Amino acid sequence: VQLQASGGGLVQAGGSLRLACTSSGITFEDYALGWFRQAPGKDREFVAAITYRGGTYYEDFAKGRFSISRDNAKNTVYLQMNVLKPEDTAVYYCAAVKITPDYWSALEYDYWGQGTLVTVSS
Repeated sequence: VQLQASGGGLVQAGGSLRLACTSSGITFEDYALGWFRQAPGKDREFVAAITYRGGTYYEDFAKGRFSISRDNAKNTVYLQMNVLKPEDTAVYYCAAVKITPDYWSALEYDYWGQGTLVTVSS
């Protein structure tokens, strides 16, 4: 199983980025997908998740600025990030889980991508 995250980079505050995570080795449409992030010196934290049916969940800081979506035909999940702030700087990870009531918990996820670095300058 592989999850390959991409789309990170350097952006000025107020800008936008779209992250993508493409999977292989799983039946993509059967899985919920999540995005987590980890800033230097901090714990990994939940950002957003999308269920196999397309239901979405967001951490409070992501509501109204970030949008998660999926394209089952491309085995890809996206994270559109708008109005980025310096505090959004982190390595962003995608993850997959068959089913769980706790989409916010990193411990629930079965597979993880390698992460993509997002740096937001002030």
